[in-house]
Amino acid sequence: MNHGAILLAMKLLAKWLLSAAALLFVAYVYSGVQVNSFPSALLAAFVIGLLNTFIRPVLVLLTLPVTVVTVGLFLFVINAGLFYAAAQLLEGFNVSGFWAAMLGSVIYSVLGIISDSALERLFAKN
Repeated sequence: MNHGAILLAMKLLAKWLLSAAALLFVAYVYSGVQVNSFPSALLAAFVIGLLNTFIRPVLVLLTLPVTVVTVGLFLFVINAGLFYAAAQLLEGFNVSGFWAAMLGSVIYSVLGIISDSALERLFAKN
Protein backbone atom coordinates (compact mmCIF):
# COMPACT_ATOMS: atom_id res chain seq x y z
CA MET A 1 0.00 0.00 0.00
CA ASN A 2 1.50 3.33 -1.00
CA HIS A 3 1.69 6.52 1.06
CA GLY A 4 -1.19 8.22 -0.81
CA ALA A 5 -3.55 5.30 -0.21
CA ILE A 6 -2.73 5.26 3.49
CA LEU A 7 -3.37 9.00 3.75
CA LEU A 8 -6.69 8.61 1.93
CA ALA A 9 -7.75 5.79 4.26
CA MET A 10 -6.78 7.86 7.30
CA LYS A 11 -8.70 10.86 5.96
CA LEU A 12 -11.83 8.75 5.33
CA LEU A 13 -11.64 7.24 8.81
CA ALA A 14 -11.18 10.68 10.39
CA LYS A 15 -14.11 12.04 8.35
CA TRP A 16 -16.31 9.17 9.49
CA LEU A 17 -15.37 9.64 13.17
CA LEU A 18 -15.90 13.41 12.96
CA SER A 19 -19.26 12.90 11.24
CA ALA A 20 -20.36 10.58 14.05
CA ALA A 21 -19.18 13.12 16.63
CA ALA A 22 -21.08 15.85 14.75
CA LEU A 23 -24.23 13.74 14.87
CA LEU A 24 -23.82 13.31 18.63
CA PHE A 25 -23.36 17.08 18.93
CA VAL A 26 -26.57 17.69 16.94
CA ALA A 27 -28.43 15.39 19.33
CA TYR A 28 -26.88 17.18 22.31
CA VAL A 29 -27.85 20.70 21.22
CA TYR A 30 -31.20 19.91 19.59
CA SER A 31 -33.89 17.75 21.16
CA GLY A 32 -35.53 16.90 17.82
CA VAL A 33 -32.66 14.51 17.06
CA GLN A 34 -31.75 11.60 19.32
CA VAL A 35 -28.72 9.33 19.07
CA ASN A 36 -28.50 6.51 21.61
CA SER A 37 -24.75 5.83 21.55
CA PHE A 38 -21.50 6.41 19.71
CA PRO A 39 -21.85 3.12 17.79
CA SER A 40 -25.33 4.27 16.72
CA ALA A 41 -23.81 7.58 15.61
CA LEU A 42 -21.11 5.73 13.64
CA LEU A 43 -23.72 3.65 11.83
CA ALA A 44 -25.95 6.68 11.21
CA ALA A 45 -23.04 8.74 9.86
CA PHE A 46 -22.16 5.84 7.55
CA VAL A 47 -25.75 5.53 6.27
CA ILE A 48 -26.09 9.30 5.81
CA GLY A 49 -22.83 9.23 3.87
CA LEU A 50 -24.08 6.42 1.64
CA LEU A 51 -27.38 8.20 1.00
CA ASN A 52 -25.56 11.44 0.19
CA THR A 53 -23.18 9.61 -2.15
CA PHE A 54 -25.67 7.50 -4.10
CA ILE A 55 -29.21 8.87 -3.66
CA ARG A 56 -28.63 12.63 -3.34
CA PRO A 57 -27.17 13.13 -6.85
CA VAL A 58 -30.18 11.38 -8.39
CA LEU A 59 -32.61 13.48 -6.34
CA VAL A 60 -30.76 16.69 -7.21
CA LEU A 61 -30.94 15.84 -10.90
CA LEU A 62 -34.62 14.85 -10.78
CA THR A 63 -35.61 18.00 -8.88
CA LEU A 64 -33.38 20.39 -10.82
CA PRO A 65 -36.29 22.50 -12.14
CA VAL A 66 -37.68 22.98 -8.61
CA THR A 67 -34.21 23.74 -7.30
CA VAL A 68 -33.69 26.39 -9.97
CA VAL A 69 -37.11 27.99 -9.30
CA THR A 70 -36.41 28.09 -5.55
CA VAL A 71 -32.89 29.47 -6.14
CA GLY A 72 -31.32 26.39 -4.58
CA LEU A 73 -33.42 26.34 -1.42
CA PHE A 74 -34.97 23.00 -2.37
CA LEU A 75 -31.58 21.42 -1.67
CA PHE A 76 -32.36 21.94 2.03
CA VAL A 77 -35.48 19.80 1.56
CA ILE A 78 -33.43 17.06 -0.11
CA ASN A 79 -30.87 17.12 2.72
CA ALA A 80 -33.62 17.00 5.34
CA GLY A 81 -35.32 14.12 3.53
CA LEU A 82 -32.15 12.06 3.42
CA PHE A 83 -31.39 12.86 7.08
CA TYR A 84 -34.92 11.74 8.00
CA ALA A 85 -34.65 8.64 5.78
CA ALA A 86 -31.48 7.55 7.58
CA ALA A 87 -33.29 7.88 10.91
CA GLN A 88 -36.17 5.76 9.59
CA LEU A 89 -33.78 3.02 8.49
CA LEU A 90 -31.87 2.76 11.78
CA GLU A 91 -32.48 1.98 15.40
CA GLY A 92 -30.67 4.24 17.84
CA PHE A 93 -31.01 7.32 15.60
CA ASN A 94 -34.33 9.15 15.73
CA VAL A 95 -35.62 12.38 14.22
CA SER A 96 -38.97 13.66 15.47
CA GLY A 97 -40.29 14.96 12.13
CA PHE A 98 -39.57 16.89 8.95
CA TRP A 99 -38.76 20.22 10.62
CA ALA A 100 -36.51 18.44 13.12
CA ALA A 101 -34.78 16.78 10.15
CA MET A 102 -34.44 20.18 8.47
CA LEU A 103 -32.77 21.84 11.46
CA GLY A 104 -30.75 18.73 12.33
CA SER A 105 -29.46 18.40 8.77
CA VAL A 106 -28.49 22.08 8.64
CA ILE A 107 -26.50 21.82 11.89
CA TYR A 108 -24.96 18.53 10.74
CA SER A 109 -24.01 20.05 7.37
CA VAL A 110 -22.39 23.10 8.95
CA LEU A 111 -20.35 20.85 11.23
CA GLY A 112 -19.43 18.73 8.20
CA ILE A 113 -18.16 21.78 6.33
CA ILE A 114 -16.05 22.77 9.33
CA SER A 115 -14.60 19.27 9.76
CA ASP A 116 -13.93 18.94 6.00
CA SER A 117 -12.04 22.22 6.06
CA ALA A 118 -9.97 21.10 9.04
CA LEU A 119 -9.23 17.74 7.42
CA GLU A 120 -8.18 19.38 4.16
CA ARG A 121 -5.65 21.48 6.06
CA LEU A 122 -4.48 18.51 8.09
CA PHE A 123 -4.04 16.22 5.10
CA ALA A 124 -2.86 18.86 2.62
CA LYS A 125 -0.05 17.71 0.38
CA ASN A 126 3.15 19.64 1.00
